[in-house]
Amino acid sequence: MIDKSFWKGRRVFITGHTGFKGSWLTILLDHLGANLKGFALLPPTQPNLFTVAKVNELIESEIGDIKNLEKISESISAFRPEIVIHMAAQSLVRYSYDEPIETYSVNALGTAHVLEAAKNCDSVRAVISVTTDKCYENKEWVWAYRENDPMGGYDPYSSSKGCAELITSSYRKSFYKDKGIGLASVRAGNVIGGGDWAIDRLVPDVLRAFEKNQPVLVRNPNAIRPWQHVLEPLSGYLKLTELLYDDANQYSEGWNFGPNEQDAKDVSYIVEYMVEAWPEKATWKLDDTVIQPYEANYLKLDISKARQKTGWQPSWILEESLNKTIDWHVAWLDKKDMQAFTKNQISQFMTHQEVTK
Repeated sequence: MIDKSFWKGRRVFITGHTGFKGSWLTILLDHLGANLKGFALLPPTQPNLFTVAKVNELIESEIGDIKNLEKISESISAFRPEIVIHMAAQSLVRYSYDEPIETYSVNALGTAHVLEAAKNCDSVRAVISVTTDKCYENKEWVWAYRENDPMGGYDPYSSSKGCAELITSSYRKSFYKDKGIGLASVRAGNVIGGGDWAIDRLVPDVLRAFEKNQPVLVRNPNAIRPWQHVLEPLSGYLKLTELLYDDANQYSEGWNFGPNEQDAKDVSYIVEYMVEAWPEKATWKLDDTVIQPYEANYLKLDISKARQKTGWQPSWILEESLNKTIDWHVAWLDKKDMQAFTKNQISQFMTHQEVTK
C-alpha cells in the first residue's frame, strides 16, 4: 500500500519526532529510505521510545519548541524539505485540564507556526497536519464521525485540536492553494503500540501495573474508543502524502484513518484481553477513589473516505495489535535490541499489508 520508491531519498521534515508516534514514524520512514530531519522537545517521558530504540541514529534531530516561530522557520528553511509532517502536540486529555494555556499554545498556535514556516519554504510540496479523532464535536451518538462533521471539543485538549483543524483549513484556503502546496489534516483513533510510556493513557497504565504485579486501576471501563496499532494511521498518512504530493487540489482535505468498526471496543475489553495475554498473572479493578474530569464515553471514526479515495485500509485486527504491543514490551523487559525489534514489527506489518491488499 505504501510506495517504497516514492519515499527513497525523499526529504521529510517531522515535528514531534521524539514522541511515541513520531518515533514510530521516524523508524518507518528510515525503513523506506527517506532523508529525515526532526524538530521537537526532549522526549516527554522516562523511559521513552526515542531513546530506547536509538531513533537519534536515524534522523537529523533538532531540539526546539514549535511555540518559537523563528526557530521552527529557521529549521525548516535550512533543511529544505519536500514534505512536512506536523506531529508535535500536547496529546493528553487529563493533562489539558491542568495546563490549558500550554495545551492551546502548543496545539493551536504551534500548528499555525509550523504552517507559516512551511508555506514560506519554497521547497515544500506537501504538508500533513496531524490532529485527533477528538477534534469532532462529540454528541455521544452511535454513529461514527465523518470528515464533514463539525469541529468541537469539551476538554481543552479536544478543543485545541478542533482549533488546529480550523487553522489548517484557513491556511489551506488563504495561502497553500495559491502556492500549489498540498495541505491535509489527518485524524486517527486511539493509537497503541510498543514504546508508549505516557501517563494517564490506558495501555501504558496497564503495562506499568503488570510490571509491578499490581491490579490495573480502570477509571472508565465502559468508554468506547477506536483502538488501532500506531502503524495503521502512519501508513495512511504516508499513502495520503504520496497522493497529495502529486495532486494537491484533490487531496487537500481532512481525513480519518481509524480502525475497522468492530475494533471500536470499550475499555474493559482492552484490559481483560491484556490480562489474559500477559505471560504472568494479572488483574484489574475499578478506580472509584477520585473524581474524574469529563471524558467522552462514545467515539468512532468513519473511514469510508480514506478507503475509497486512497486505497488505504486497516491491516491488523485489534487483538493482533494488542499482541504486538505486549510482545514489544516483553522484549524491552528482556533487554532486546529495540531498534531492531521495532524494525522487525514494521517489516511484519508491511508484509501483512501486501498480503491483505
